[in-house]
Amino acid sequence: MNQSNLSLPSGCVLRKATSADQWSIRLLVFSAKLDPTQLNWQQFWIIECNESLIACGQLRNFSEAQELGSLVVAPVWRGRGLGTLLTQHLINTATQPLYLECLGQQLVQFYSRFDFVPISFEDLPQFPKTRGLSTLKGKFRFSQLAKKLLRVPVVFMKYQGQANS
Repeated sequence: MNQSNLSLPSGCVLRKATSADQWSIRLLVFSAKLDPTQLNWQQFWIIECNESLIACGQLRNFSEAQELGSLVVAPVWRGRGLGTLLTQHLINTATQPLYLECLGQQLVQFYSRFDFVPISFEDLPQFPKTRGLSTLKGKFRFSQLAKKLLRVPVVFMKYQGQANS
């Protein structure tokens, strides 16, 4: 993924979230109808412009992996490369194998540009000593159930790039 010509708009900054950002993060995530569980502001990176939060995303930490999640760009700021810039930053920040779940082929195509590949639920990491919701597979179990029972178009993906493969 070549991001050499991507830059933040004038007046915008990319930074680690602070406790003062937590309600703005929640509002942005809720407005995008994303999974509101496990919103931990300490794991978020945000883009703000003129002191307003316009994009956010987090790296959720699990014992065996990280999840790129809660990636949202405010509607009026979409189409300017902010999602791409933030995704690349989160990938570069990850320190463990990186996974995500997304809805629909449009998002699959977006994340495929960053070397994410679709995987089956069975291929998600599972360590016997850490069963339950504290594992990535435990968290994704609800999505897998919705996929099977309700035919929700959920896709699980793994980052295949050099740093976390």
